[in-house]
Amino acid sequence: MSPDASQSLVNLSPALQVMCMGLLLAMGPLAWVWLRARNANLGQRIQLLTLFTLFLTFDLVLFGAYTRLSDSGLGCPDWPGCYGQASPVGAALHIAQAQAAMPSGPVTHGKAWVEMLHRYLATGVGVLILTLAIAAWRERKLLGISPWWATFTLLWVCVQGAFGALTVTWKLFPAIVTLHLLGGMALLALLKTQTERYRLQTQPSQAVLLAERTQTLLGLGFALLCCQIALGGWVSTNYAVLICNGFPSCQGQWWPAMDFAHGFELWRALGVSNDGSSITVQALTAIHIVHRLMAVLVLLVLSRLAWQLYRVAALRTQALYLAGLLLLQLATGLSNVVLDWPLFAALLHTGGAAAMVIVLTGCWVRTRSAVHASNDSHYPLSRPLA
Repeated sequence: MSPDASQSLVNLSPALQVMCMGLLLAMGPLAWVWLRARNANLGQRIQLLTLFTLFLTFDLVLFGAYTRLSDSGLGCPDWPGCYGQASPVGAALHIAQAQAAMPSGPVTHGKAWVEMLHRYLATGVGVLILTLAIAAWRERKLLGISPWWATFTLLWVCVQGAFGALTVTWKLFPAIVTLHLLGGMALLALLKTQTERYRLQTQPSQAVLLAERTQTLLGLGFALLCCQIALGGWVSTNYAVLICNGFPSCQGQWWPAMDFAHGFELWRALGVSNDGSSITVQALTAIHIVHRLMAVLVLLVLSRLAWQLYRVAALRTQALYLAGLLLLQLATGLSNVVLDWPLFAALLHTGGAAAMVIVLTGCWVRTRSAVHASNDSHYPLSRPLA
């Protein structure tokens, strides 16, 4: 199922202006890194720029969550501009007409600005990632890591841009919105991988060799976290958060009526089943309950992982971060239900998931690097930890 192909939802006439806005935004971080590391060599500057790009990408994920949670995803109903203009200023008349016809949205002046600011920030991050890819190839001998990491990250951010366009032109199609969220998390993991690899080039002792069972638990925890983020995206994009307004029960029952078949029809438009009927309460309940049940499993596995990592002195800080983020996710997840989905708590919930992806990626890169380096007779670790 796809949107009506007759609708003119893609208007490339303002694309150049939107790209210029992204370039202007990117100039700030580039200038800051240049001044901050003016006495450092080029390799150190690239490392710092990668770290700063990771920070901005994290902000972009949060801003994307705010765009979705504030119902601003269709604040500008075409792409990449707003009614064929580069900003809501030029589209003010069209926005006013749409807002007069439907005062509550989806198109209002405020929502249009939220949507366009998200697009400007995304374009700026894309410019920074392009810069990193060019630098990775030019200075590949100096940096010491494969430039294909930066190249794949550039390709991935282009895919993310395509999903961003489809999010608008396909009218918040749930599968597309969820994939867009997962793509943002993958982008965080790619950038974190590069920051850790750069650091390991200069500080090889940061690699940590884990016992096989702990390494397996790390991989399992990471995989379960990805599944839970996908389920969380499915809950959010289908507006199934408030279908259960109590905890630990739902609708006053421990096991309410649920329709898993229709709840997990993955390729359908927002709010309807494939047969054209409106999605039922039972289907939304199934989506919500599966997310709850997976949350219990993820909490147990990652709590065990945090304890195992805490026993490793070199990863104690990461273990504490992970434990704190688990508590944050538990608190914000409960408040989303009990307090009727407050926006701040929902944003923190998304941010906590993104932060856990960053923490686990860092642990994975450091420990897997140690596994590969342990085959080297000069590697300093003689036995696995934890």
